[in-house]
Amino acid sequence: MKTAEIRSAFLKYFEENQHTIVSSDSLIPSTDPTLLFTSAGMVQFKPNFQNPESSPYKRAASSQKCLRTSDIERVGQTLRHLTFFEMLGNFSFGDYFKKEAIAFGWEFLTKKMGLPGDRFIISVHKSDDEALQLWSAHTSKDRIVKLGDETNFWTMGPTGPCGPCSEILWDRGAEWSCGKPTCGPDCDCDRYLEVWNLVFTQFDRSADGKLTPLPRKNIDTGMGLERLAILQQKVASPFGTDGFQIIFKDLAKLTGIDIPQEKNAPGPVTPQQASFRRIADHARAVTFMISDGILPSNEGRGYVLRRLLRQAVRAGKTLGIHDPFLHTLTGTVVDTVKATYPETQQHRATIDSVVKLEEERFLQTLDTGTRMLEDMVKTAKTKSLHTLPVKDLYQLYDTFGFPFELTREMAEGFGLKVDTEGFEAAQKQAVELARGAWKGSGAQDVEHYHTWKAKIKSPIEFLGYTVLQSTAETLGPFYRLNNGQWQETTSLEKDQEGEVMFPKTPFYPEGGGQVGDTGVFEWKGGKAVVLDTQKPVKGLIVHRIKILQGTLKVGDSVTAHVDEVKHASTMRHHTATHILHQALRDVLGKHVTQAGSLVAPDRLRFDFNHHSPLTPEERQRVEDLVNEKVLTNLNVTACLMSKQKAQEIGAMMLFGEKYDENVRTIA
Repeated sequence: MKTAEIRSAFLKYFEENQHTIVSSDSLIPSTDPTLLFTSAGMVQFKPNFQNPESSPYKRAASSQKCLRTSDIERVGQTLRHLTFFEMLGNFSFGDYFKKEAIAFGWEFLTKKMGLPGDRFIISVHKSDDEALQLWSAHTSKDRIVKLGDETNFWTMGPTGPCGPCSEILWDRGAEWSCGKPTCGPDCDCDRYLEVWNLVFTQFDRSADGKLTPLPRKNIDTGMGLERLAILQQKVASPFGTDGFQIIFKDLAKLTGIDIPQEKNAPGPVTPQQASFRRIADHARAVTFMISDGILPSNEGRGYVLRRLLRQAVRAGKTLGIHDPFLHTLTGTVVDTVKATYPETQQHRATIDSVVKLEEERFLQTLDTGTRMLEDMVKTAKTKSLHTLPVKDLYQLYDTFGFPFELTREMAEGFGLKVDTEGFEAAQKQAVELARGAWKGSGAQDVEHYHTWKAKIKSPIEFLGYTVLQSTAETLGPFYRLNNGQWQETTSLEKDQEGEVMFPKTPFYPEGGGQVGDTGVFEWKGGKAVVLDTQKPVKGLIVHRIKILQGTLKVGDSVTAHVDEVKHASTMRHHTATHILHQALRDVLGKHVTQAGSLVAPDRLRFDFNHHSPLTPEERQRVEDLVNEKVLTNLNVTACLMSKQKAQEIGAMMLFGEKYDENVRTIA
């Protein structure tokens, strides 16, 4: 069964079991700004897990594009590590729990996939007797093992939702064992391959470590599509599956080197094999990253993209490739995935041009690095040094991407040594810093907003599309800011700052780059200035205020006045942003998409993705188009329609943005 067929079979199975099939989120997480990349299938469902009662569906399944960068250096050297992969997952938001999740997993693997049940080992948490008993209905108890917190207990962070896990492992056989007496299902060797992890989110952990049962329990599962393909296609690693082998074939044509055989048996990895694997993995990663709007840069996501791309170029050099080549392999990747991910085909030309340009620049960097190394050698000899300084070596590698192996080879040719241990220590330190910067899949603390939302009966109604003034009674409780902490209260006094809500409001909450409305509240005997308006969780519109006079109490009737001058200025800049976006697409190409924006009363900022700076001529054409549309003074109309209808009429929807089933369209 091909990889695409496995993906389809998974989604079909769970659709038949009343799961809503949800499209993959972007590699740029839409629900969690603390994450650099979408690293698991559950990331896009965080709002559903945090507030299951407001989830539009109780069951969901997806095949999610994922990127993990903590083990980049190990890609190609092992049978398991990838940067880009797809994660299959089924999720329950307060609906079914352990019994159903276990039954679904076992039936899909053994019945739908036809895999032999006696090759699977099941791990459960050492305290989870319930899971053990449930698994006993499907497999013998001697194939179920109890393990500890390190492998079988999932947490979102030090506090918050958590629960035991149950891993489904594939036993490759004794010949794959590391040979240690302690080798078992929790060993890190290649014998036991983790295929599927079922997370039973059933507790809330408090600061003192106490586990309190959640009133609505959730299911979060994750299974690597590539790992399931290993079992289905009876190969040793993901590199032996059809998706990678297609890339290998085109790489073999470029190099004139036969494809290194991926034997279904343990053994050492050859340098050629490692290079083929790394290039294929990175070709997949950069294709999807650029398709999702990420471009090479010196920081953040762009830095990771640049690093992967340069590693692939360096691997190509070891295979005798000295000209740009990776851009052609991105086309191969697109051909293998475009049916499932049509956005890759849409951005095909951009992916090719971005990668080729970056390859050309890096090849020039290699030439520059060679000259820098020669200067370092001259300086060292002038100072009578016999070993090149580690600091200079690591800068050459990390900042300029110059391969350390090439540095060592050239230095030895000049009669100098390099401090390999010192270099590796510097590299290890950088890796630890990078790992420390990754914040995991934990969510920002918005607990008091969820508490607030649970106390109101329906979502806050936004009136601002038609009116800028309204009167309503305040909803309780308020929250008062005290020494940097939010405290629940029923009233706010003069000079105090706090947060308040109403069942309806004309104040626009910050979103889509547009700043929140400001203005004033007035009530009998009192007045407050509205400093900001936010939408911290779906369904809430929260006003940050400061009391100017009087006391505001829960239940007071308040008249809300939006600052009309600022609001009108913000509206103009919002319209100008859309005009600018279209002008950029007309001049530079349809690949240009919004990558961030600021819409404020006094200015606008529009971030977009393009592979090179605008030329003076392009800037002038963009300005002329924007001015032309402004001077035309076209009418702007808005209407509400279904998301499907909006797509049918060609409405632009930004990839990675979340839209409700009914959307407001502007024309």
